[in-house]
Amino acid sequence: MDLLVVGRRLRHFRRQRGLTLEELGGRVGLAVSQLSLLENGKREPRLSQLQSLATELGVGIAELLEAEPPDQRTALEIELERAQQGALYAGLGLPRVPVGKAMTQAVLESLVGLHRELVRRATEAIATPEEARRANTELRLRQRLLDHHWPDLEEEALKLLAVVGHERGALTHHDVARMARHLGLEIIHVNDLPHSTRSVTDLENGRIYLPPASIPGGHGLRGLALQAMAHRVLGHREPSSYAEFLFQRLQINYFAGACLMPEPASAAFLTDRKKGRDLAIEDFRDAFGVTHEAAAMRFLNLATVHLGLHVHFLRVGDDGAIYKAYENDGLPMPTDVSGSVEGQLVPRAWAARASFERTNRTTEFHQITDTPAGTFWCSTQTGTTSAEQFSISVGVRFADSKWFRGRDTKVRADATRPAALRDEHSAELADRWAGRAWPSAKVHAHILSPLPAGTFPGVDDLEVYEFLEAHSGQ
Repeated sequence: MDLLVVGRRLRHFRRQRGLTLEELGGRVGLAVSQLSLLENGKREPRLSQLQSLATELGVGIAELLEAEPPDQRTALEIELERAQQGALYAGLGLPRVPVGKAMTQAVLESLVGLHRELVRRATEAIATPEEARRANTELRLRQRLLDHHWPDLEEEALKLLAVVGHERGALTHHDVARMARHLGLEIIHVNDLPHSTRSVTDLENGRIYLPPASIPGGHGLRGLALQAMAHRVLGHREPSSYAEFLFQRLQINYFAGACLMPEPASAAFLTDRKKGRDLAIEDFRDAFGVTHEAAAMRFLNLATVHLGLHVHFLRVGDDGAIYKAYENDGLPMPTDVSGSVEGQLVPRAWAARASFERTNRTTEFHQITDTPAGTFWCSTQTGTTSAEQFSISVGVRFADSKWFRGRDTKVRADATRPAALRDEHSAELADRWAGRAWPSAKVHAHILSPLPAGTFPGVDDLEVYEFLEAHSGQ
């Protein structure tokens, strides 16, 4: 029962009958104050009271309890009441405006319009760097508590895979398309996707628009399609906050990985390799036909639950800045005062950064690294995008390196102290140049810049709507 709507319907019928609060209250045995509370939605009426009121007003109880306001004026009054009761308005510290018949229609419409605009601006407010970093940190800590494993997402992925009978090996583009059709969606490749998007789903016409299928290898296209499908499978709605947007993105990425590398087959593959002390991300990647980063992230999902291994994952740019980082093995990640790791520079001695100095980057690079929190072993692979180079690292505590290929590496680095204190040469350089240099720092725009306003952070809504309108008639 919507008490406010019921109360306003009660008031509407009372006034329609030309009765005052005193008159109606006297007929049904209610004090004026009690009846006023009912009409203002501040008290739930008993069934006996509803029956008496309906009888006196000449209406049925069902008509009194309808969920819709009786007229447009009442609908606006209810909307204004609710707006003034909300946290957004309360946060302004302004007094509430009494809503009654003395308020003219023009004033009522103006106030409701102002509240609608207030809500719109709050909903579409840009995500500030501080908000984005705080939300991302909370999500990373939540992942750590769960050992990066989400059983409910694993289950949903297996349900969809069962539609095409896929269990192991590389998931084909054909099967991905069949999975989409099962959900009432068609995959369409276009050359004019909005610049701010990776894919666009037309909910009205049941279409998923993706980049051209001619992309080399096309490994990423399967993931993009599965991520788009995940929104429907997981019942996502438009995010109401930046934190919810990030959580949805984590879920769709996880779901896509669980489809490309099903848990039963992946766990069996990794368990077998662990028994042979031959775990390698590159083999896991090749067994399921995915990218190295996708395989590394999927390993993170399964390592603790299925292999009993605590691990860490890093995606680092060629300037040493962290793009993504997760760990439950105690690796001492560099953080800012808020606990955020994104944009922080990893120590130069770490494999995630040292790997860029290698001449041969076609194979994984293995390194043992001493840190203030102990010794770690990791495997790193470098890659290149159109914009920059990056490295993908997966590692464990040194005691667990015995299960991995590359455990016998002779490369060892010391990251136990700040770089300037590590050796005499560093100290000499610091003495020589401290206070005599003024470098111009490269700005990490992806971390410091506020995201464009819109329903979906970072996406130009108008550009998307124009794209859908252009394709809707095709």
